[in-house]
Amino acid sequence: MATNANADTGHRSPGAEIGVIGGSGFYSFLDDVTEVRVDTPYGPPSDSLFLGEIGGRKVAFLPRHGRGHHLPPHRINYRANLWALRSVGVRQVLGPCAVGGLRPEYGPGTLLVPDQFVDRTKSRAQTYFDGLPLPSGELPNVVHVSPADPYCPRGRRAALAAARGRLWEPVDGGTLVVVEGPRFSTRAESRWHAAMGWSVVGMTGHPEAMLARELELCYTSLTLVTDLDAGAEAGEGVSHEEVLKVFASNVDRLRDVLFDAVGELPANEERDCLCRNALAGMDPGFALP
Repeated sequence: MATNANADTGHRSPGAEIGVIGGSGFYSFLDDVTEVRVDTPYGPPSDSLFLGEIGGRKVAFLPRHGRGHHLPPHRINYRANLWALRSVGVRQVLGPCAVGGLRPEYGPGTLLVPDQFVDRTKSRAQTYFDGLPLPSGELPNVVHVSPADPYCPRGRRAALAAARGRLWEPVDGGTLVVVEGPRFSTRAESRWHAAMGWSVVGMTGHPEAMLARELELCYTSLTLVTDLDAGAEAGEGVSHEEVLKVFASNVDRLRDVLFDAVGELPANEERDCLCRNALAGMDPGFALP
């Protein structure tokens, strides 16, 4: 089904309630999509937002790496991406990503919905509370937001139910370790990650989840295993071509799960999770979009 993308550069953007951060394969099958360019105090997001409807729910899609996949993981403007989504009304975010499995049983084609992450990135802006003034002159206060349970419990339940409804039994819980990229792990690093008891390894889950929490957004990660990481398999190690091939072979059913998960999410005004009150009792020093 062809996409009808109509550029909208006006100040009044069409609203959305749910955001999906992923590739163009997730919105290209919708009947009608409006392209909206959004400016943020942190610079431009990875690309325009693409707004459409799934089952009566208004959804904003954002290509994480840009529509031409030109942004490597460490160069993505994560702060602008989450800010842009919130500015058009998004309050719940689904963040699918490709990962490597750290256990032999988590082979290619495994869908894992993590409940924890470990940050091993090095150079990414990972907070809105960096002490630097915004273009408006507002100055962020020193605020410490808890990521003890970094993913939305309601969102996780929706993702798990959607996968099971498509007869794709997911792994319920596990730890996503996020590395800087764009390189893959050495075999020694991979074995260390596995020895720590972590489940999968990726390059984009942080600071995405943490920034969402700082903006009081619900965030749910869905990780698709495209390969066994270097320390969990024999042979020459993972290749970029292998990752792309496995992801392409699973993108249709991952899109189906995402679309079903959208329908499983509560209305924004009915959110009753810890995410929506992450800043309760704290003054961020600036107005949320």
